[in-house]
Amino acid sequence: MSAAQGRSVLVTGGAGYIGSHTCKALAAAGFRPVAFDNLSLGHRRAVKWGPLIEADLLDRAAVEMALRDNDVAAVIHFAASAYVGDSMRDPAAYYRNNVLTTLNLLDAMRAASVGTIIFSSSCSVYGNPVRLPIDETHPTQPLSPYGQSKLDGENALRWYGQAYGIRWMALRYFNAAGADRDGDTGEDHTPETRLVPRAILAALGREPPLEVFGDDYVTPDGTAIRDYVHVSDLAAAHVRALVTLGTSADSQILNLGTGRGYSVFEVLRAVEAVVGKPVPHRIVPRRPGDPEKVVADARRANAVLDWEARESALGQIVATAARWHQRR
Repeated sequence: MSAAQGRSVLVTGGAGYIGSHTCKALAAAGFRPVAFDNLSLGHRRAVKWGPLIEADLLDRAAVEMALRDNDVAAVIHFAASAYVGDSMRDPAAYYRNNVLTTLNLLDAMRAASVGTIIFSSSCSVYGNPVRLPIDETHPTQPLSPYGQSKLDGENALRWYGQAYGIRWMALRYFNAAGADRDGDTGEDHTPETRLVPRAILAALGREPPLEVFGDDYVTPDGTAIRDYVHVSDLAAAHVRALVTLGTSADSQILNLGTGRGYSVFEVLRAVEAVVGKPVPHRIVPRRPGDPEKVVADARRANAVLDWEARESALGQIVATAARWHQRR
């Protein structure tokens, strides 16, 4: 029997994109995922591998009850608002939905004697890269309230760990993409803003032409370059972090990425090859604050978690995402 057998893990945002993939990975590893989600962005139909608690993280009593009633051994915290542009327009919402909820969760964990948390962070904490690839020692200078809220969450973990003994890992991942290879769950946002699904939906005629934000960067084809990591690889990393933290690893921050960047036009060509149709698109001005190139150095995660991004070749990412959208 696995040491994980039957252990309950509270997955905040478990009805969302990365959360639902992680619930599937947890169940496969012998854990009992308990999704905690207010369904403002998640979907009830995405909760398939354990119970759903429909509640809000701002409701401290509901969080504590969920932890106690389910005999929760650890928490994986995904629930957050995650649109950079929205955060610039309404920073108050991001501090409320990302920072206050994290503090509320940590306080409920203390009250319920739950001492382990894996935190969903982001490469947005780094801001404009000053060197590439980006490792965990890179300066953190967020360019948006969203990025700042993730950095604030990391800092809360560090101080709660020092003062109260909470063990934690913060996983800073780069561009999540793709869908479950079995088609059990996938990316389902309204509106959809991420490049891979937007390009697929534009090619399928379900969305307007894709807007390409700038073609005048100093890159081989003039478009911005990003490091894309398959969502199932991210899910696997969260499970590995949970297992590793439960044994001997120190609390720490880890990057999750591939070390390989692709331009916007490379992504469009990959979509066209898979879908068999052109991606209608138009060039528009750059978005303020968008870096030219962002690529991860994930060697620390490779070593600490014994983890690799095994499903993150661009063609595989696009193929799984396209199957998901074509079946819907």
